[in-house]
Amino acid sequence: MEREKRNDMSFSRKRSFTFGAYGGVDRFTCADETRPESVEDNILEALDSPTTAGNKPFLSTSNNQRDAELFEIIAKLQGSRIDEQRCEFPLPLKSQLLDIGADLPLVLPSKLGGYWIDPPLEKLRDVSPTSSHHGLDPESYDIMERDGEAKIYHEFFRSRYHHSFIAVDPLLGPLVLSVCLEEEENKLRVILRMKECSLHGTFSLSLFTNMPSAVELAKRLSDKVTVSKFDVVSYLKAPDLITAFDEHRVSSNFKFGVLYQREGQFTEEDILSNNKESEKFREFLSILGDTVQLQGFRGFRGGLDVCHGQTGNEAVFTSFHGREIMFHVSTKLPYTEADPQQLQRKRHIGNDIVALVYQEGQTPFLCDVIKSHFLHCFVVVRRVEREEKEGGVAYQVSVTAREDVPPFGPVIPDPPLFTDRSQLREFLLTKLINAEIACYKAEQFSRLELRTRSSLLESLHSELFSRSRCMMGDPSVAAAPPSESTRGPSEGSGGFIENFKRAIRVRSHSFETLGVPRKSTGNSSQKPKVDKDAESDSSGTAELKDQASPQEET
Repeated sequence: MEREKRNDMSFSRKRSFTFGAYGGVDRFTCADETRPESVEDNILEALDSPTTAGNKPFLSTSNNQRDAELFEIIAKLQGSRIDEQRCEFPLPLKSQLLDIGADLPLVLPSKLGGYWIDPPLEKLRDVSPTSSHHGLDPESYDIMERDGEAKIYHEFFRSRYHHSFIAVDPLLGPLVLSVCLEEEENKLRVILRMKECSLHGTFSLSLFTNMPSAVELAKRLSDKVTVSKFDVVSYLKAPDLITAFDEHRVSSNFKFGVLYQREGQFTEEDILSNNKESEKFREFLSILGDTVQLQGFRGFRGGLDVCHGQTGNEAVFTSFHGREIMFHVSTKLPYTEADPQQLQRKRHIGNDIVALVYQEGQTPFLCDVIKSHFLHCFVVVRRVEREEKEGGVAYQVSVTAREDVPPFGPVIPDPPLFTDRSQLREFLLTKLINAEIACYKAEQFSRLELRTRSSLLESLHSELFSRSRCMMGDPSVAAAPPSESTRGPSEGSGGFIENFKRAIRVRSHSFETLGVPRKSTGNSSQKPKVDKDAESDSSGTAELKDQASPQEET
């Protein structure tokens, strides 16, 4: 008996688990082995209940008690993983709001800050229907362009005789220059593409004694150019590659999340767990667009499954001023009974950039209640029931976004009430599109966008150089098939945000969260297979800091 006891003490088994798609990790340790205390051990010790934190060993020699404690640890680890994505409403404030009968604001600021709200809370004291309205002019609802100069080459160059040139500047990197002579107006039109941006300008021929060189034109657009010569592009399909690069950010398709918040719902789990749609909510959805069957749907699907029904049977879709919009409606996405996080819903809505929140009741929406690295803006709409003499049903609107998202139009009317359904639709769809375009200017997205543009420009320069050399009969350069980064939109290019999401699909943030180091495989060339149509990390919370490495391509 004593020998068995010593053997049991000299070789004890400790288990640690990480969950999600990564399974469990078993650890065997000898009792007399000395090793530094790991973060994983600290987590397990912190999870010890008071009944097991005394002199009793962490895992008892009794099999029944050992199993019970093991499952207790699993339950607590799973609970902590859920809490990572939950933002609990402050309890004192929650109880106070439930006791107030007066009208409450649509949005409340985060306890940690980091968001702006429009209209500001101090301006929401008077939403009387008798107040004078300002800003209710649908003709002034202009849709923003993500890149206003992206189509200049297609519009002014491709239909005219022009030349393109390439060079590598010691300071600026790859340069691609396009020059077009507009004889009818006696001027030169020039585009200079650099890693940071593209510069466009026109110059009258009267400014030059002779026809200017490519170097002279480039230096007129940017005084940072230091190259002494450009190489001419002789590849016949160069306009196709250049157009694909210039328009890689242009898209006529958008997808937005739609959240249904009922009275008394404060947490992410409450909001995502709504499974029944009220008649008033369905009426609001009809303002946004048409309810379509996903099976066999031919329009823009926004990442939803149109073949096997794995993302639900219905969705809301609309066309708006030449743009196709798919709405990820939380109540129409698959509901999982045993999953309080509803990750099948959050894997879509948590990976959108902008979401619309529809409120029934007086419960405010907390800015950061939905945990996601992608969601940067929420447009919140509350249905307001009024007397017929006051105009009947109205919709109150508010917007909140992260503090590094610049303001965008159209301007919210004062007071922020809409009684006309067509005006509300025009305003909301324009606001949602402009919100996404404005979010791209936020720090996280703009940094990644710059890296993507740099990678695409290097690829464009390399391909133009090699194919032009082949065209000139240089036997030292072999022609290569078109790279994915220079394919046109019809060949599968998804633009910046899709490239960004592809890059983070192979990341895991569960290991960093639990303090478990990643295992490195012996064969570093093996990479996980990624479905191009799949959404990114289901929680929408992949670590953006992993993307900042300049060595990794997007």
